[in-house]
Amino acid sequence: MANWCSNMVAFEGNETALEQIKSKFRRMISLERSEQCGQLPNFINPKDGGYFFDIIWDEGDCIFSYQTKWSQNTKVLVQIAERFNVDFIHDYEEMGSLLYGRSIYEDGILTEIDLDDKDFEKYQYDDETDTYHFEGEYYDSDAEILETLLERKVRSRNENVQLLQNSNPI
Repeated sequence: MANWCSNMVAFEGNETALEQIKSKFRRMISLERSEQCGQLPNFINPKDGGYFFDIIWDEGDCIFSYQTKWSQNTKVLVQIAERFNVDFIHDYEEMGSLLYGRSIYEDGILTEIDLDDKDFEKYQYDDETDTYHFEGEYYDSDAEILETLLERKVRSRNENVQLLQNSNPI
């Protein structure tokens, strides 16, 4: 049985493209419910994998939550973004394999930011108190800790990019 990776993607772009993506996802949601199996947009090669399961969309914005088997399906999201000329931010987690990260696709460039083993070693679980210990504080769950660690990596990456841009004027 597969471990399930939780995903959330927010597409950004012009309204026409976003409406086309929403239409594709509406179709996939409907097919998933009737066929009881994972779905891919019809322009994605099934051999590439990355099927969408348990797709949830709250009508409105172009934000979707879904499950994938074992790991995130960023390659599929890039193909969708390229087809519709949009950007996206993709958050994912599968804690059985210590996957926790964010993919940002902007202006045709993919940036992936993942927590690594060193990040996961920055906090500990205390069996006696059933809490997580991180930087002198106790937490009932590791969710806030993981988000803090990821946001720090994102911020650090953005600061490094800014430094590079400032040091290499065109």
